[in-house]
Amino acid sequence: MTVRLVPATNEHFARILAGERPDAGVAPPDTPVAEPEVLAMLAGLAGQIAEAFSPAAWLIVADDQLVGLLSVTAVPDDGRLQIGYGIAPGAQGRGHATSAVAALREWALRDHRLRALLAETRTDNIASQRVLERNGFVKIGERLDEEDGALFCWQADC
Repeated sequence: MTVRLVPATNEHFARILAGERPDAGVAPPDTPVAEPEVLAMLAGLAGQIAEAFSPAAWLIVADDQLVGLLSVTAVPDDGRLQIGYGIAPGAQGRGHATSAVAALREWALRDHRLRALLAETRTDNIASQRVLERNGFVKIGERLDEEDGALFCWQADC
């Protein structure tokens, strides 16, 4: 399995929302990457963040098929880049998230704008916690989110 990150554009998001092939050589996912309202929110967020930092989102592509998305979730603060990721249900449990975060970490190590990657996981999301641990993230705290509940906060230095 070869996982690669493709910087996502507004056109990619529009095609994914339309259920089309997001890019030449990238097949659509077997199952939706996310609900349409979540995809629309991520597209809007990427558009806002891209005004200050780019790339703001990536397609996660495994063997030429879209399997997920990796996004910047806030404009970088003091060289710290907050990320989030999701894998289509039909592609989960195959190491795609771990490989995608590893690829992003490699990219971040070469980007002079960044000094750390940040992420958050629900306290009950063991799979996502393992993805971060495998990629050198350490737990740096906890917080309570109105929408998502109890979260662990993670960081990996670049």
